[in-house]
Amino acid sequence: MLHNVLLPRDIYISEEHQMMQQMIQDFIKNEILEATDDWEKNGMVSRDIWERAGELGLLCIDMPENYGGSGLDFSFSALFIEELAKEGVTGPGFSLHSDIVAPYLLKYGTTSQKEKYLPQMASGKMITSIGMTEPNCGSDLKALQTKAEDKGDHYLVNGQKTFITNGHMCDMSIVAVKTNVGTENENISLLIIETASEGFNKGVPFQKIGLKAQDTCELFFDNVKVPKENLLGEEGMGFKIMMTELARERLTVALQAIGGAEGAIEKTIAYTSTRTAFQQPIANFQNTQFKLAECTSQLQIHQAFLDRCIQLLAQHKLSAESASIAKYSATEMHGKVVDECLQLFGGYGYMWDYPIAKMYADNRVARIYAGSNEIMKILIARGLFKELFQQMKKSKKN
Repeated sequence: MLHNVLLPRDIYISEEHQMMQQMIQDFIKNEILEATDDWEKNGMVSRDIWERAGELGLLCIDMPENYGGSGLDFSFSALFIEELAKEGVTGPGFSLHSDIVAPYLLKYGTTSQKEKYLPQMASGKMITSIGMTEPNCGSDLKALQTKAEDKGDHYLVNGQKTFITNGHMCDMSIVAVKTNVGTENENISLLIIETASEGFNKGVPFQKIGLKAQDTCELFFDNVKVPKENLLGEEGMGFKIMMTELARERLTVALQAIGGAEGAIEKTIAYTSTRTAFQQPIANFQNTQFKLAECTSQLQIHQAFLDRCIQLLAQHKLSAESASIAKYSATEMHGKVVDECLQLFGGYGYMWDYPIAKMYADNRVARIYAGSNEIMKILIARGLFKELFQQMKKSKKN
């Protein structure tokens, strides 16, 4: 099996990590896997699973204890992300909630905002989302059209967001909006908008190729009044905040990829060891052995790089370029691994009842969201030619 070949993950080697890993595995086995079929039919998970995750301390893991978190470092969040991915658990949008929304609030929120929202988020009683993407605005966030008009003591928000993870279940969303529209000071700001607000409406969950238990949907804003105290950070700082925090989001996608690849390989080893053809296990064929050797090699290499990225993020030193490399390369690797593994399952690999089929469908979007892999390559290249681009900018100004 894989543990006989892969190097030990030093980043998860402590007794605390081992204890948490066992708890997470029990949680997945006893409370998540058995509910997955129902979640897929409903297009969303139950609220109970969110509160159960909160009870176990698995939400907002690296958030300070005084705000309801576990006060641990990011490596524990990374462990949770990987363990979920190994079993193909994609329904609960725990990572977006804990690893994107919570850090936004913790770093840029006022004391009252943090005290109001973070403890509820850590308990699982409040589910959150983040509203960036729009029907005509994906990676180009500066092109967004959702507007917030300044009305003195509040903003009046109008617009639409799409492809929103946790969208249908969320109780609160951090929404990117344009402020000072039509003036020379037009900019992007972030607003905390509670979904109970009048004029805030949600679309039905999308019918997707994969991620069938994940409630991805549209959000609509029709003259939604948002108090000024719900501004996250300073007005006009929204784009800078989003760009700063995208490194963590991209690393979480990369972690899902290596966890998913490991789970796919493990399941394929088990299947090919018992499935027979020509009076012998499929694993006896050299093609099977070589394909799984190739997949395992790529997994091991990516694990080593991702472990370093986890350490850098915990130290607040992970660069945008490194996060982009992790996201781009790990998701490409994951796609190839799952494709090879499905092939070794033969016809059964194409059946939805087999986990490899779900993994195949679920992983495809990872090369699109959190910034498409084409955008990742642009960001990596910008890092390579940073000095050249700076010189070009200076020459244009002169």
